Amino acid sequence: MSWAIPRGYRFAGGRCGIRGADSRKDLALIVSDLPAAAAGVFTQNRVCAAPVQVSRQRVPQEQARGIVVCSGNANACTGEQGRRDAWRMTELLAELLQCPVEQVLVCSTGIIGRPLPMDCIESGIRSLAAQLSATPEAVQAVAEAILTTDSRPKIAGRTLNLAGKEVRILGWAKGAAMIGPNLATMLAFLLSDARVAASDLDRMLRRAVDGSFQCISVDGHTSTNDTVLALANGAAGDLRLTGKELECFEQALTEVCEELARAIVADAEGAAHLITLEVQGTRTVAEARQIAQAVANSPLVKTAIFGGDPNWGRIVSAAGYAGVDFREEDLSLWIGEFLLYERGRPVPFPEAEVSRYLRQNREVIVRLRFDLGSAACRFWTSDLTYDYVRLNAEYTT
Repeated sequence: MSWAIPRGYRFAGGRCGIRGADSRKDLALIVSDLPAAAAGVFTQNRVCAAPVQVSRQRVPQEQARGIVVCSGNANACTGEQGRRDAWRMTELLAELLQCPVEQVLVCSTGIIGRPLPMDCIESGIRSLAAQLSATPEAVQAVAEAILTTDSRPKIAGRTLNLAGKEVRILGWAKGAAMIGPNLATMLAFLLSDARVAASDLDRMLRRAVDGSFQCISVDGHTSTNDTVLALANGAAGDLRLTGKELECFEQALTEVCEELARAIVADAEGAAHLITLEVQGTRTVAEARQIAQAVANSPLVKTAIFGGDPNWGRIVSAAGYAGVDFREEDLSLWIGEFLLYERGRPVPFPEAEVSRYLRQNREVIVRLRFDLGSAACRFWTSDLTYDYVRLNAEYTT
């Protein structure tokens, strides 16, 4: 275990029966014993799930007490009944915590368009509330309970010393497909025992998400339920973080987000490769990201890397239709350490060695360098395999 549990939190995860006979965990509770600053970032899809609508209205705030999460059912496209059900989930946990309902946040993930089985969810929340604990086993149970098509849990953390106090950050995430910026089909939860103003937490979370969860793509599909929530309850000390210490905290928060974001792409449905796209030398970061996203979302690029085919033409042409103004002479391209295309012209390269690099390494690097400026970005994606098509063809049947 490379992470420490932040003070003042308790957790529980278990099965309440949302998926019917499926034995997987499907319900999780995250509770702060102290009022916590809370912030959130949500999907930008205009079709957004009921829990997004409820939680979005409750952050940022200074008094959050808990999060209730269900998996297996997205509670999306469920109309007014869905909103009532999401609100009821928060109401029930608030009753058990003896706090106002506005201090509880809610998330769901799973199949779209089906009403929640509220009877089993309500009994599940009551049962899990009696099991809340601050143990590694409880942390692991939450990580398992939020999964859908993921093949493995995703947990990350950091411990740092600020103002003479040990401060801890812990994060979970889920996601394996329907992954694209703004956000992805993902949930992420970040906890800290630092004392941070909600306004500072909101600003830091947005920047951390912008450089991590907004820089991943599996299939470019922005979903309906995407949510990143952060809580900071001050249990590590009374002094509110400011100045340099706040900067150090933000750096650690960003590192946790980046680690979880990479884990999502590494777990992409059917994926054989985690691809890091490094785009350098553009005029702005926005230009770099625009090019990276075009390359990341190209089925031809993704299938070439799956097949170990160093087809540089697919990468160059994807950059060309990204909508960024450049000349061919402005672009050079590397796969791994191999230069394939330099300032608008192909160069001789050992095709067999590049193909072997792609076939033998699960993590590969594609670098595009432009002669336009000094901006850059990193972006993560996966290849496109037979299994991705099979898994998504069979998902609801």
